[in-house]
Amino acid sequence: MDHITFLVAVVIVTALAFDFTNGFHDTANAMATSIATGALSPRVAVLISGVLNIVGAFLSTEVAKTISGGIVDDSLVTPGMVFAGLIGAILWNLLTWLVGLPSSSSHALFGGLIGAVWVGAGEHGVRFDAVVEKILVPALASPLVAGVAALVATYFAYRLTARARADSVTRGFRIGQIASASLVSLAHGTNDAQKTMGVITLTLISAGALGHDAGPPLWVIASAGIAIGLGTYLGGWRIIRTMGKGLTEIESPQGFAAETASTAVILTSAHLGFALSTTQVASGSILGAGLGRRLAEVRWGVAGRMVLAWLVTLPAAALVGGLAASAVTHGGTVGTVVVALVGAAVASGIVLVARRNPVHADNVNDAHEVSVRTAPPARVSTAA
Repeated sequence: MDHITFLVAVVIVTALAFDFTNGFHDTANAMATSIATGALSPRVAVLISGVLNIVGAFLSTEVAKTISGGIVDDSLVTPGMVFAGLIGAILWNLLTWLVGLPSSSSHALFGGLIGAVWVGAGEHGVRFDAVVEKILVPALASPLVAGVAALVATYFAYRLTARARADSVTRGFRIGQIASASLVSLAHGTNDAQKTMGVITLTLISAGALGHDAGPPLWVIASAGIAIGLGTYLGGWRIIRTMGKGLTEIESPQGFAAETASTAVILTSAHLGFALSTTQVASGSILGAGLGRRLAEVRWGVAGRMVLAWLVTLPAAALVGGLAASAVTHGGTVGTVVVALVGAAVASGIVLVARRNPVHADNVNDAHEVSVRTAPPARVSTAA
């Protein structure tokens, strides 16, 4: 415990804060379609998802090892660099949550960390071959694979039930969605909670508290699982609205197909140590499910904005992480404090703007787009 300095403690708390934002940012991945089809009520859905995210965190540590010793050279990383990278990831998560855009929390974390290490330790501190193999290739392949799988599954679901009673089909697939959405939540905990475990482990290695190539200790696994579970229970309602209503109008057979495809891709990648984006997988599955149903409306404008967000997430978070790392590296304690204060101020401002036009469990299915007001709604006079 002598290695746990004040800065290391701050980095661990900041990593858990990111994990919390990761949870509410990605609740939609598991539960958006089940909420949209009525298979689960919104509050029950986020409770189930939160609990299963915690359970999933204990199932594997392969992705955590990819983060802690794969994409960066842990011998060159300092706790200050990790802190700077986390600030970039948290701010991007909050910004995209504000506008209801399901971008990748994973790529925000990778981008922030890569930018911070590049600035703090030089380009040789980043293992670009591992970035390509473990991050970029899965980022391109996973939504396509999930989308094609969901498209095929949706097509056959409607073909096989074409002569059955519509109410029986809906009821049956809604029951199936409870199981499939639960599996996505379990898979999400297995994949995404590990990313925070990897960041904390990397910090402990850089501080000398753990040896090189060490895996995450039990307390790190437990704290990361609890943080992402609590964030999931809070419910990222703004993104749930976009994924459940924004891409396409989802029926229960489509929801079941999308969730099943997402689970298969996420669990497979977690086993192989690929730190993919569960948001991209889930979005690809929902889009594929929309294309798999005849005459289903697919909102390509929303899909285009999502793809644009995917493309800019990693470099945008890297830019913020790099700027923060420059302040931390050259400013020492003062620079770290300034970065923390600026980050807290920006985060608070985003939350205040979001409160002007809230999305919550009671109105999450009311519309398919999220709007952002810059001023409070005008009061309507009741005077004659």
